[in-house]
Amino acid sequence: MIVTVTANPSLDRTIEIDRLRRGEVQRATGARVDPGGKGVNVSRALVANGHPTRAVLISGGHAGTELLDLLAEADVPVIEVPVSQGVRSNLTLAEADGTVTKLNEAGPVLRAEEIEELLDAAIAAPPNYALQTPSSSIERPTAWIAGCGSLPPGVGADFYALLVARARRAGAATVVDSSGAALDACLAARPDLVKPNLEELAEAARTRIATMGDAVKAAEALRAAGAGAVLASLGADGAILVSAEGVWHARAALAAPVASTVGAGDAALAGFLATGGRGPDALAAAVAWGTAAVSLPGSIMPGPNDIDLGAVQITRDPDAARALS
Repeated sequence: MIVTVTANPSLDRTIEIDRLRRGEVQRATGARVDPGGKGVNVSRALVANGHPTRAVLISGGHAGTELLDLLAEADVPVIEVPVSQGVRSNLTLAEADGTVTKLNEAGPVLRAEEIEELLDAAIAAPPNYALQTPSSSIERPTAWIAGCGSLPPGVGADFYALLVARARRAGAATVVDSSGAALDACLAARPDLVKPNLEELAEAARTRIATMGDAVKAAEALRAAGAGAVLASLGADGAILVSAEGVWHARAALAAPVASTVGAGDAALAGFLATGGRGPDALAAAVAWGTAAVSLPGSIMPGPNDIDLGAVQITRDPDAARALS
């Protein structure tokens, strides 16, 4: 069972235009509304591919009601934590050349008791579910709890550290997909996995990343700070996995046409966890799911017919001198 925790979900509206011209009235060429938030997207991708999940999230206001309705339509199991203020709405402007501009609201201010209810709901969510990992034929009681995304006002940077510590006591494996102070603070709690993108990796490691070797060193710095493993998205360069078992790089052999990059990293994390959450096979799935996501409009999550594992190339101990695009 993969439980996602989204402290700052959103109602995501995507408007497609030919080209953004500031100060002018323009007509949209397309529009859609999707449930949003990194954890929400991970659960949506898992459901689209037949994997068990539960999405723990806050809800409130008209946007929160619409968000829950959309998740129900997508058959995403939800554990709702009602809050006094409304869930945020985000706007994405998608231009014909692939340029994406995002306007994100800050989100509701959570009270201390609402934060505590969210943490309690996350820990209570996983059932005693036997997950069979690719590396073993023996079933064992386990669950992943994935803390994903930004934190709304009123939530301290230690939120994910608290989540990791409580999940460990409950016997669940943990992954954190966040950035900035929230990512920094969670490392001391020793999550099993963190999933930064290239920019977030550089920020967390306090370094500049220009080559594959730079990316691996930055990931090792996060491991030294407490992360068990690092799955880092590198955009067009695929992704790396740095763990105690080794270092791997995966990249799609054929570049997918980019319709939208929104949610691609979330799809990648879903693919990684769905394939056992460790090793090169999970890394290959992460890149295949993420590559499929960028070929779809808005934040649509890929299904089995969109994902091509055969197009992914895996390299162990990649060339450190290779420049990143």
